[in-house]
Amino acid sequence: MFFILSKLLLFFILPFSWFMAFLVAALVVKKPHLKRRYLIISATILFIFSNPVLLSMFARHWDVKPVPLTANKYSCAIVLGGFSGETANGGGAFNGLADRFIQGLKLLSTGKVSHILITSGNGNLLASKFKEADWAKSQLRLLNVPDSLILIEDQSRNTLENAAFSKKVLAQGHLQPPYLLITSAFHMRRALGIFNREKIPVVPYPCNYIAGNSRITIFDFIPDPGVFNGWAMYIKEVVGSVVNRFR
Repeated sequence: MFFILSKLLLFFILPFSWFMAFLVAALVVKKPHLKRRYLIISATILFIFSNPVLLSMFARHWDVKPVPLTANKYSCAIVLGGFSGETANGGGAFNGLADRFIQGLKLLSTGKVSHILITSGNGNLLASKFKEADWAKSQLRLLNVPDSLILIEDQSRNTLENAAFSKKVLAQGHLQPPYLLITSAFHMRRALGIFNREKIPVVPYPCNYIAGNSRITIFDFIPDPGVFNGWAMYIKEVVGSVVNRFR
């Protein structure tokens, strides 16, 4: 039930949904003072959530900074899913979060970890037979990674289940902590809280920075509608972190 509610309520926490709601209200309402008020609110939302500088400032405070690796070698890199999706023909394809997969593969290839664990099933509300972890394993095989170094967990639908199910896989594999936790920088704070609650010793290895990791230039002051997507990711993480604290 929690999984279903989280998917349905996602629409209401997106800034673009707020913008459209007030814009439509301004077009529908008859009273001039309300029409003016709703237009001002929608314009304010558009200005705030299309501003790259504001997103970068927030990201610099929210994103978890990289932690220096102290061990010569870790037993496992836990790679959280979300870096790929199902194609129209039932196959798989990488998306904009593919850096999660790339960083896990790099750590394995350079000998920083001895195993890689891909944790992800199918997080869609109306799930198909596609399992991200299974598809990711097939890609690792194509890159000549031996099966003996690959662990998968293909039943989880969200980060809560990523942690709970990964804990069982790690125990079955007799892999000793601490582990490297790999996920996008915007998602790392919430993921860390969940893994710590499950008492899984992890070292954060953030990647896939979408904001706040580069120098601000004059062009960042130009409104960009694409920034709405960045805010949607961060707001989802903030709300998720608050909910997890209460749970």
